[in-house]
Amino acid sequence: MSIRKIYQYPEPVLRQETRPIEQFDDELKKLVEDMAETMYDAPGIGLAAPQIGESRKLIVVDISQDREEGQEYMAMVNPEIIAHEGHQLDEEGCLSVPELTSKVKRFKKITVAYQDLEGNQLEVETEDRFAVVLQHEIDHLNGILFIDHLSTLKRNLYKKKVKKWLADNPKAKVTA
Repeated sequence: MSIRKIYQYPEPVLRQETRPIEQFDDELKKLVEDMAETMYDAPGIGLAAPQIGESRKLIVVDISQDREEGQEYMAMVNPEIIAHEGHQLDEEGCLSVPELTSKVKRFKKITVAYQDLEGNQLEVETEDRFAVVLQHEIDHLNGILFIDHLSTLKRNLYKKKVKKWLADNPKAKVTA
């Protein structure tokens, strides 16, 4: 296992279309382990493959009941929201969008179809905070960042801040 680089806005890989996963092998399992280790190191509660430069339909999410007792995560291959209802407003942040949190409107309850690491078709129905986490990570697989859900004003203020960071830190230039 190894900790991977987390790509940050405006890296182009974050906007690329992802490919479905068709090979359920040891390479996929290693990628999932790397993603989980990277997520926990960051620290985060979810991570999508594009965030580590992999344009593949894969997410990992923390499902630990108590992180102090141990870390437990779930990998979802080719996840897709197949049903939703209601709305909620919740505070979000993103490992690929540093130094920004904001309230985002999401579905309150969702059903997600996905495959496990053996390729078995599964579904999960969830609501509240875990539904927000899944929607956020699945958005990454579609080239959508949480800033895309913000008002034009908030999004433009953040873009200005990033341009200033990049101008002030030439070594932090976009590498993808």
